[in-house]
Amino acid sequence: MKKTLTISALGIAAVIALAGCAGTSGSTPASSMPGMGQTGMGMSTGSAPASSDHNTADTMFTQGMIPHHTQAVEMSDMMLKKQGVDGQVTALATKIKAAQAPEIEQMTGWLKSWNEPAQMASGHGMGDGMMGDEDMKKLDAAQGTEAAKLFLTQMIAHHEGAVVMATTESGQGKNPDAIKLSKAIVTSQTAEIQEMKGLLASL
Repeated sequence: MKKTLTISALGIAAVIALAGCAGTSGSTPASSMPGMGQTGMGMSTGSAPASSDHNTADTMFTQGMIPHHTQAVEMSDMMLKKQGVDGQVTALATKIKAAQAPEIEQMTGWLKSWNEPAQMASGHGMGDGMMGDEDMKKLDAAQGTEAAKLFLTQMIAHHEGAVVMATTESGQGKNPDAIKLSKAIVTSQTAEIQEMKGLLASL
């Protein structure tokens, strides 16, 4: 009787051992188990889509700065078509256009990659320092020194608005590229504000 029990115990142990081996070799890999895809393999952070790498502040900054830049380019174009304008003012207009036009394309690309609309939702303004229709008409009609003074006065206010928007983005944004651009805008446009104030005083 004791011999029979020993054989039975050995048999049970063998079955358990075989089951354990089968479980090891045929187990489902972690990457294919429910809830254990790329996230379970530790890849979600590095391969996250661009749409998740931004927040509301980034979206509002970009949506607001695109029309802001667009108007600055339009104002600069107006000045470059005029005759009798101080050379330093036309040089500034050329610099503003050259800097901001590529940034418009860059920011438009961000919104597309983030799956965000190009324009702000209804009820939101386009940003501080924007010129109204009457302001733009006055600039378009002005000539010579009068045009230069008006351009500088308007662009100082325009730049001051951009600096406010960019400062907000620097403090509240999440996207590294958007934050980098916002800091660059604060630096460059603050310097241009001082330059324009000097030019305005000399006219």
